[in-house]
Amino acid sequence: MSFWKNLFTPSLSTNGSGPAVANGSARRTLDGAGAAPPPPRIFLSNNRDIDLYELEELCDAVGWARRPIRKVKKAIQHSFLVVTMWREQGNYRRLIGFARATSDHTFNATVWDVVLHPDYQNKGLGKALMQRVIDDLRSQDISNITLFADPDVVGFYEHLGFNPDPDGIKGMFWYPDS
Repeated sequence: MSFWKNLFTPSLSTNGSGPAVANGSARRTLDGAGAAPPPPRIFLSNNRDIDLYELEELCDAVGWARRPIRKVKKAIQHSFLVVTMWREQGNYRRLIGFARATSDHTFNATVWDVVLHPDYQNKGLGKALMQRVIDDLRSQDISNITLFADPDVVGFYEHLGFNPDPDGIKGMFWYPDS
């Protein structure tokens, strides 16, 4: 049974810290009258040239508040690192994940705007996205990586090695008067 299942339904998996990749044989029609589209492929990229409206749709899918496109564009331009995750099948490509980091380019980086489309959550893809961010920052000799996390995702980041409030350090924030 698993032979037939693998033949007709390719699965997604991750290979360690690298990007998720599509596995399985190409789908074929039973009558041999041509092949169906190739199986979907999931890949990671550092290309910052993304459709900002597609990013806005991704953020909408997880319920984030809308932000002005011009500010999002500027944030991406001024980021030290941008990592995107894509689902590709044939000529169709869809943004399914995004993360960025700012840095002093020497010691410290802060990860921002980690988002993964709900259809792709709980499949190891968020871990692959974050592992790529960490690996890319470490390859630039950044030794201190921080992030801010909503309470419902703290456990996810703890599994990746992040510690809440290490050594009792508490974040402080300044906001303009309302």
